[in-house]
Amino acid sequence: MKYWIFGSVAAAALISASAQAQATHSLAEDAAAFGAREAVSEATLSPDGSSVLYVTPGPGPKTYAVISNLVTGKSSVMTGADGVPEKIRWCNYSAPDRAVCRVTWNSFNSSGDILGFGRLIAVNLDGKDAKLLGQPSSWYDAGLRQFDGSILDWNGSSDGTVLMEREYVPEEGKIGSHIIQTKEGLGVDRVDTRSLRVSSVETARDSAASYMTDGRGNVRVMMLAEARHDGTLSGRFKYLYRTASSRDWKTLSEFTSGDEQIQPLAVDADIDSLYALKKKDGRQALYAIKLDGSLAQRLIAENPNVDIDDVVRFGDGKRVIGYTYADQTRHAVYFDPEFKALSESLSKAIPNLPLVDFVDSSADGRKLLIVAASDTDPGRFYVFDRDKKTLNEAMLERPELEGRALAQVKPVTIPGSGGAQIPGYLTLPVGKDAKQLPAIVLPHGGPSSRDQWGFDWLSQFLAARGYAVLQPQYRGSAGFGDKWLNENGFKNWQTSMSDIAASARWLASQGIADPNRVAIVGWSYGGYAALMEAETDPSLYKAVVAIAPVTDLQLYKQDFANYTSSRMVEDFVGSGPHITAGSPLQHASAIQVPVLLVHGDLDSNVRAWHSQKMAAALKGAGKQVDFLEYKNLDHQLEDSGVRQEFLTRMGELLDRTIGH
Repeated sequence: MKYWIFGSVAAAALISASAQAQATHSLAEDAAAFGAREAVSEATLSPDGSSVLYVTPGPGPKTYAVISNLVTGKSSVMTGADGVPEKIRWCNYSAPDRAVCRVTWNSFNSSGDILGFGRLIAVNLDGKDAKLLGQPSSWYDAGLRQFDGSILDWNGSSDGTVLMEREYVPEEGKIGSHIIQTKEGLGVDRVDTRSLRVSSVETARDSAASYMTDGRGNVRVMMLAEARHDGTLSGRFKYLYRTASSRDWKTLSEFTSGDEQIQPLAVDADIDSLYALKKKDGRQALYAIKLDGSLAQRLIAENPNVDIDDVVRFGDGKRVIGYTYADQTRHAVYFDPEFKALSESLSKAIPNLPLVDFVDSSADGRKLLIVAASDTDPGRFYVFDRDKKTLNEAMLERPELEGRALAQVKPVTIPGSGGAQIPGYLTLPVGKDAKQLPAIVLPHGGPSSRDQWGFDWLSQFLAARGYAVLQPQYRGSAGFGDKWLNENGFKNWQTSMSDIAASARWLASQGIADPNRVAIVGWSYGGYAALMEAETDPSLYKAVVAIAPVTDLQLYKQDFANYTSSRMVEDFVGSGPHITAGSPLQHASAIQVPVLLVHGDLDSNVRAWHSQKMAAALKGAGKQVDFLEYKNLDHQLEDSGVRQEFLTRMGELLDRTIGH
């Protein structure tokens, strides 16, 4: 395994510049480089600012938690997971010598359903003395223990104690004993990650779905989820809050799923307020809501074109320092004057990397871990010393791409039906004129999601192979307000497909694409859209690649029939003629071009039988189809070798059908 530690910013810049002139890469080389998972994810800075703890991939689906010393340049593995099926998702310091890691996995139960599991594990930095932080399992558990909880406050990563919301499962049938565990639901405990000593902060409640603190160890907000008698969620929720001087809960908001009155983001103890998103003129705006009993609201930020989407939090107690939104590019607006000035200084120091995030800080706040990226740079981690005023590069997010000339991403606007102006992102291959190129339409997943300006490994792989890539933000995409969301891309699939088709035609009308050399590629809902487009607009495309696609809307509802969210999924997808009309599986014979399907068999987002049935239907109709099914992998296909393989197969299909 390789670990990447670099020196000064100047040295890293020299490495990058010297490697730009290089020969064209083979398909195998491109697939290996772009299919490699991020070398650094979920990075955190040690309390003293001397080391970075992060997750890195190993061979196949393996993951490791690694500590890299920023002074010596040495790295060591703290712990690992083999990926069959457990994966490390993140790690963070609970003390200078101890960390907590999140491990998750999917597995089949006896009924053939896929269940997700998660555990929090505390471990010394040398990998010793590992302990589970959740409620201990018992032979007498009355229910399945899927998730043990989550960390609410880290207590400054100083003494090894954390504030944790914990899931409790009661016991039953304990023969010969009256001492049984009766707690049930989600509560809040203060947990010593070394000794596992526990003190209760909030009694477990069966209806509790989540808690929110003020960053100082005080629980201020709780969400309740209403359940029906059969255990399924009704879709009705309630937010409660408490004032700083009381333990009593008061109603903050009641809502039905899809009609949230507010979306709590963070509690700011300094102003005794909750930062929350709330609709204003059909778009999400940011408000501060007083938690003193008055619920007085103050508008913090709004945008006339897009939603405000989050707040920026930083440091011990995670104080709120700004907010974010994305129009053509992503923006962070800092109302904290110190961070506003620091952000402006960084934009001058690293002007070619405009996407800057403050990731973490040392315990005293004097050293900051920063990641900076752009459309042509996947991301570089820096450590900024606020006392010495130095900025040193620490790690690369994707070292396999260092020295490659990546493709620029350009925001575009595409005319659609009814006068709609469809936002999109156009990625053009390096060194080629934007004329009569082979092209890929790449709709995003979701459907209630969106693409953003920046690095995207899939579109960059396609551009490296010589294709123009267009990512349309079709009606049904989130982030542009209620009107553009258009309910969702399943219920109103015709409008979403119309926008995607208009985007394909626009490429040709602008002379960018050769209209006889256009293909469509998508993942999740994007895979659904790729198949639907091949059916409804068959003359536009010469090939289809669908990764983890929904292929049948009724089948998609059945995917969740045995889960507590079943009623909510049914409401989201809806009922009526669109269920059949908007299901690619029901119209497989209409597809006239070769199809590549890719799916993991442990995908709990979209079950693999969507691709299995689609492959069978296409074969039965005499169509060209290739199906890659991967064992022990979920929706994200987190295995560099697997990604390399399906990128290679995709590249071969595209080369055959629309030309390299």
